[in-house]
Amino acid sequence: MDVDLRKLRYFVAVAEELHFGRAAARLHIAQPVLSRQIRAFEHELRAELFVRDRRSTVLTEAGRQLLTDARPLLASAEALRRRVQRAAHGRATFTIAFMPGVLVTAEARAIAERHPDLAVNVVRTSWDDQADIVREGRADVSYVRLPVDQRGLRLHRLFTEPRVVVLDSEHRLAGKEALDIAELAEERLLQAPDAVPEWRDLPNRPADPDPRPRPALNSVEEKLEHVAAGAGMVILPLSTATFYTRPDVVHVPVADLAANQVCLAWAEGNGSPLVHEFVDIATRQAGSTNPG
Repeated sequence: MDVDLRKLRYFVAVAEELHFGRAAARLHIAQPVLSRQIRAFEHELRAELFVRDRRSTVLTEAGRQLLTDARPLLASAEALRRRVQRAAHGRATFTIAFMPGVLVTAEARAIAERHPDLAVNVVRTSWDDQADIVREGRADVSYVRLPVDQRGLRLHRLFTEPRVVVLDSEHRLAGKEALDIAELAEERLLQAPDAVPEWRDLPNRPADPDPRPRPALNSVEEKLEHVAAGAGMVILPLSTATFYTRPDVVHVPVADLAANQVCLAWAEGNGSPLVHEFVDIATRQAGSTNPG
């Protein structure tokens, strides 16, 4: 059986909303049409995806499995559409995505020199979209910092570099030459705890003394503004911390933090020879300038 991508998109909308009315509004279709499409999809799959009653809509085990697999499949289909559209309209392009602190000038220049008719673009990413940008076809390759959700991706390891804690310049630990992660147990982390599992998993770490929710900080600049204001700390790769030097924050090495791994990522479905050529370029460049 071939999976109908339109029905799959409908299913994801219902699975994320867990409400047929809201999902129908999100999809801009009538609710009865959506209900019929979901019933038809369940019939095609020979599996019940939702348990429905007048009060609630709940995913079944089969539905949860389908949701896990559906998102990368839809992202891959969208990436394919983008690549085909780019190939059909005008000059060929190659887009390189990169995280703050990672320099890609030499690699971009190298691929452009090899292919004079190729339009080479670069785009800056963040922790939240560094992997999605290649899954969705908005970039051909992306320099990512682990950990990332690797579903739908191919990864090639390039280099590692130390991580440091960034504190406001008046902080009690700001003058130390180095420290251990346990010394930061009582500090407020201004980023997703999963980004720093060593801190997240500290035994007997006290509850966050600040009851306010962590601000949604999407860029390094935003994080550093909050650090400078004394709102908390961030853990950054050394190259990122040194790139954003400012007088009101300091960075201190953390002896027992694992090094940050930088990889080149691309979508599993992207078989372009340019991607594999760029992997070779990036590997050679990483070998000659490895900051770790």
